[in-house]
Amino acid sequence: MSFHYIIVGAGSAGCLLANRLSANPQTRVALVEAGPPDHNPLIHMPLGLALLARNRRINWGYTTEPEAELNHRRLYWPRGRVLGGSSSINAMIYMRGHPLDYRDWAATAGPAWDWPAVRQTFLDLEGNTALGPPHHGTTGPLAVSDLRHVNPLSRAFIQAGTECQHPTTPDFNADTTEGVGLYQVTQKDGRRFSSARAFLDPVRHRPNLTILTGQQVQRVLFSGRTATGIRLATRDLTLTQGGEVILSAGAIGSPHLLMLSGIGPGDHLQAMGIAPIHHAPEVGANLADHLDITVQAATGPLAIGLAPRVLPRALRAAWAFRKGQGELTSNVAEAGGFAKSDPDRDRPNLQFHFIPAFIHDHGRKTAWGFGLTLHVCDLYPQSRGTIRLASPDPAAPPSIAANYLSHPDDLPTLLQGLHLARQITQAPALARHIRHETRPGTATDLVADIRQRAETIYHPVGTCRMGTDPAAPADPQGRIRGTTGLRVVDASLMPRIIGGNTNAPTMMIAETIARTICA
Repeated sequence: MSFHYIIVGAGSAGCLLANRLSANPQTRVALVEAGPPDHNPLIHMPLGLALLARNRRINWGYTTEPEAELNHRRLYWPRGRVLGGSSSINAMIYMRGHPLDYRDWAATAGPAWDWPAVRQTFLDLEGNTALGPPHHGTTGPLAVSDLRHVNPLSRAFIQAGTECQHPTTPDFNADTTEGVGLYQVTQKDGRRFSSARAFLDPVRHRPNLTILTGQQVQRVLFSGRTATGIRLATRDLTLTQGGEVILSAGAIGSPHLLMLSGIGPGDHLQAMGIAPIHHAPEVGANLADHLDITVQAATGPLAIGLAPRVLPRALRAAWAFRKGQGELTSNVAEAGGFAKSDPDRDRPNLQFHFIPAFIHDHGRKTAWGFGLTLHVCDLYPQSRGTIRLASPDPAAPPSIAANYLSHPDDLPTLLQGLHLARQITQAPALARHIRHETRPGTATDLVADIRQRAETIYHPVGTCRMGTDPAAPADPQGRIRGTTGLRVVDASLMPRIIGGNTNAPTMMIAETIARTICA
């Protein structure tokens, strides 16, 4: 069988595209995912995300190259490898970014990506059960809700923020993002609502939609510069005349596949033994991510923690979860906020994620006892990295060089964020719950502490940026320049990183481009 559309990657963008493009019963669509179906119960139990980083079956588990400005550490980059992609393993925070972010996109990718247009797309997608117009949609396919359980320490964080002169913000997707408050989440009835649940589950029955799992794509097939299909380990999938391959493998996977297929920096491809089909120097370039540093402190048993005394609490939580209630519905990162490192900035450039628990090594190490973790990240880093091939073998992971803190402006911004985070944890509302700060703790050199402990907060973007300029690998509709029948539709298209979590904006990108395809 040949297909009109072959979508590579069943993540936040790919699931939505499969839904939209298969709505026409005359259109045959294949959705190909390297990982398994989303059957793991920890995916659907929100608090289960604390253990998902350990599961290599549903997680690519990438590692960066040694980061020169972070003591040459290799940083761990989890990404979803399962139906739903990273929307099946993330913290479920529903965040659109700042309106000015999209003004910046429009400057390089055209008016279709300016705030008035994308705002309406966000509203169309959203099925919010707690908030409504004018800032929220209530009838869209993506379930968005308030948290059903909020830890008392999360509320104490909000009070501590106000004690530090941060405004309280009841809705981060309304008029302003600045301030502290509770996050809304992509959940329904207390369970995760991934892109697979939102967009695949309602249409799995369609006879014109073929969903393949456990199939890692090796490369895109071409006749000249026209895409004709994809190569899997055991067979090829082919396109009908005039069909399209759509890469939705994410900011790491999509440029990786393009380069494996001969689209990318010509000298690099030749060095890897791959014959270039199209020289595209910026494929894999422009990599941006939010670098994050934490304050951690030991607390009493109000926090989520591991200790013998929590067994009765865990049993109550398990019983409550049967009805979609209780502590297991927590997304862990329940509260947070946005602040400016400098009051003269035109928008907040720091984001907080508050967790009423100890988190060590992305959850890969068991954290005994009770504590809290306050994350702060730089939302608009100037540093840029690259994705490159480490090997021509499709099974080999790519080389990721994030180049964190390589721009001189980034370290002072993150340092200011760390100072603000410590101020909040030392404010009376939180301080009364804290026994002692464990990190940075007694460290007096906070710059050295950042270099030793800073990690990703999981928002890589930009590696196949879209733009109206000829140097951009993709045009504003995601079509890869220099080729025919090939698009990229995912977070790699973002011309600039946005000021917030990237899951909802990735779905918005997919919906925007799906509409142009189906028009």
